[in-house]
Amino acid sequence: MRAPQSKKVFLATFAAVLGNFSFGYALVYTSPVIPALERSSDPDLRLTKTQASWFGSIFTLGAAAGGLSAMLLNDLLGRKLSIMFSAVPSAIGYALMAGAHGLWMLLLGRMLTGFAGGLTAACIPVYVSEIAPPGVRGALGATPQLMAVFGSLSLYALGKYPLYGCGQAQGLLLPWRWLAVAGEGPVFIMVLLLSFMPNSPRFLLSRGREEEALRALTWLRHTTDTQDVRWEFQQIQDNVQRQSSRVSWAEVRDPYMYRPILIALLMRFLQQLTGITPILVYLQPIFDSTAVLLPPKDDAAIVGAVRLLSVLIAALTMDLAGRKVLLFVSATIMFAANLTLGLYVHFGPKPLAPNGTVGLENMPWGDTEQPPATPTNYLTLVPLLATMFFIMGYAMGWGPITWLLMSEILPLRARGVASGLCVLVSWLTAFILTKSFLLVVNAFGLQVPFFFFAAICLVSLVFTGCCVPETKGRSLEQIESFFRTGRRSFLH
Repeated sequence: MRAPQSKKVFLATFAAVLGNFSFGYALVYTSPVIPALERSSDPDLRLTKTQASWFGSIFTLGAAAGGLSAMLLNDLLGRKLSIMFSAVPSAIGYALMAGAHGLWMLLLGRMLTGFAGGLTAACIPVYVSEIAPPGVRGALGATPQLMAVFGSLSLYALGKYPLYGCGQAQGLLLPWRWLAVAGEGPVFIMVLLLSFMPNSPRFLLSRGREEEALRALTWLRHTTDTQDVRWEFQQIQDNVQRQSSRVSWAEVRDPYMYRPILIALLMRFLQQLTGITPILVYLQPIFDSTAVLLPPKDDAAIVGAVRLLSVLIAALTMDLAGRKVLLFVSATIMFAANLTLGLYVHFGPKPLAPNGTVGLENMPWGDTEQPPATPTNYLTLVPLLATMFFIMGYAMGWGPITWLLMSEILPLRARGVASGLCVLVSWLTAFILTKSFLLVVNAFGLQVPFFFFAAICLVSLVFTGCCVPETKGRSLEQIESFFRTGRRSFLH
């Protein structure tokens, strides 16, 4: 579609994905805040190592609960209102952290912002995919991930230090309470803009509001003549009418229903098993525990910039190269990067002296017989380069595309419930991985998780080739028909 025809879709998408900006901001809120709280002069707010670990990880439990609630709210309130509703727990959570006088306020605030993040993670991709025309749906489908990265980078900039455990309390550009206050801004802007945006035409038709759905589609396609969108509207209407009743348990056993749901669930499961969450959460400690040529906090800042660039590449190429091609490239790059990190930790040099990190043991994680590193040893660039390639591979494929495919392939009648279930599975997996990562590292060494992540990337390659359909350039109705007829390819 030409840009003038799409600009209202872009505006509605921007209003929605501000929720992802807030999600990215909240996800890494603890990065500069935990060091500040560990040195707090207030004994009620001073965090121990265990409390700091829970303050960081309880967000994922809140996100899992948010995904669970989306299973109900997505179809009860609709996509747009569910996104707007997420502003309530988000605003309360930030307010609790900004005014915290004890640990319980910090943990509750953190969990509420996680709940809001899980809710938006389930609702926003569905809303964007349902309002976007096929020609730009891939690019717009990458915007939630892109805005989440922008949100994280904004927090890093305001917090000055880029990642978890890498600064003194006085290093904060903003005091930690004001960082929470700043998080309220995007939430209120999102609610304000979304109040002027239409709901998803597919959702409106599923509720029998035909005239409102036609007006919404006409507005989104930037035309004043309803005849210009009549063919598309009729396609959507026919598909909705075929699915006017609620899903029964008998239908769930039908391949056209369970197959796309199972593919979406497994993609979200495998996405987390590639190691993205523990690597991001413990990125600074990982650099601290390996020999690096550059200061670890500089490494982390470079990795953040690479992540942003890679998501931009994915957004620009998704509708040209196709989803499966990028998934193959993504998994291959992540496999090579994880394998390289594992081999480096096992055989490479170790730091001359351990660095202090938050929530981690004080000794290096690698083989104790490794040769010590010297400041001029360029081999110590390997952790940085391998991590850059891992983040690049994830951000250009398995990061944004799993969310996009989830919203594309799920059947309309089960889309609200199934998308919430996908988010629930994703964040429960993230929580288990993040909490078990340190246990595995302390018991077996840092190289073992990286070898495991590399093996999962190989499984992802096989899964993509065998099970994932190519949806580039297809309408949601065509994709649903593909699963209903049981074809293995759109070309058949």
